[in-house]
Amino acid sequence: MSASAPTSLPQAVEAFSPGSIGNLGPGLDVLGCAVTGAGDRVRARRIEGTSIVLEDPGHPSLPTDPAKHACAIAADAVRRACGASDVGLALRVHKGLPLSAGQGGSAASAVAAAVATHALFGEPLDAMTLLGCALEAESLVAGRHLDNLAPSLLGGVVTVLGIDPCDAVRVPVRTAPWFALAHPQLEVRTAEARAVLPQFLPRATCIAQLASVSALVTALASGDLALLGRSLVDHIAEPARAPRVPGFADALTAARAAGAVGGSFSGSGPTTFAVCDTESTATRVATAMQRAYEAAGLACGTRVVTIDDTGARWHALADHAWEVW
Repeated sequence: MSASAPTSLPQAVEAFSPGSIGNLGPGLDVLGCAVTGAGDRVRARRIEGTSIVLEDPGHPSLPTDPAKHACAIAADAVRRACGASDVGLALRVHKGLPLSAGQGGSAASAVAAAVATHALFGEPLDAMTLLGCALEAESLVAGRHLDNLAPSLLGGVVTVLGIDPCDAVRVPVRTAPWFALAHPQLEVRTAEARAVLPQFLPRATCIAQLASVSALVTALASGDLALLGRSLVDHIAEPARAPRVPGFADALTAARAAGAVGGSFSGSGPTTFAVCDTESTATRVATAMQRAYEAAGLACGTRVVTIDDTGARWHALADHAWEVW
């Protein structure tokens, strides 16, 4: 393909990808949930030549080298999958999600870039192929897992069945709960959080974790909020990661006292989520968790969200809109 596209294809697009709760309690690397509100945006447009130019990496801490940035890696993977490796691309990134916070920031960037690039070429790929392109980026940045990528792309709550090849399906949700998110000001890199996970587990621990995941999916499909709360018991990741986040145990205790049915880390942390029945309860719970983290010496921001059923989406950009966020 050349840099000049058919007139029916957009020349520049902007894609949005929502943040997510990875792992979703006991669902380590298996369950993820897209959430409303903040997300990452990526703009992509065709340019002359064959290079990928990263005009704005989205944050001063992020690399400007396209070979090291999640968005450019994902865009290149889509370009190759579409048979368009000779088409030049310019990318601009707007980070709406915090870095290393357990809110699916790197995944949202990768998915948004993949979706934006895919739109430029007429969207010829199926969802799982597109997910694999985003996974190329996530693998280099945060690790080879789909529990943030899949919900950011597909929306809703997603179960990951496999990676080679990508296989993920949405979980039916009868009644969407509300989530209180508390983000203590502590950076937790995904690679470091994964490094503390146990390599071997007793059979009893594996069985207990399977029971929690099974109950969680059942609770979502049936709308049983009380069962959802009882199922949010992570026997693997949470015990290993909790000591690294001051105030975590107190935050969960405060959340339950304020009306939450349960909670855990969002992704690898430090963001903590709590499940609630209503928006007003979630608002009260968010304040309770914030105070617990502040009592432990950590400044803490909060959000109240529910399930984002849409996932990633895009729209075409007019030429004059490229520079304006």
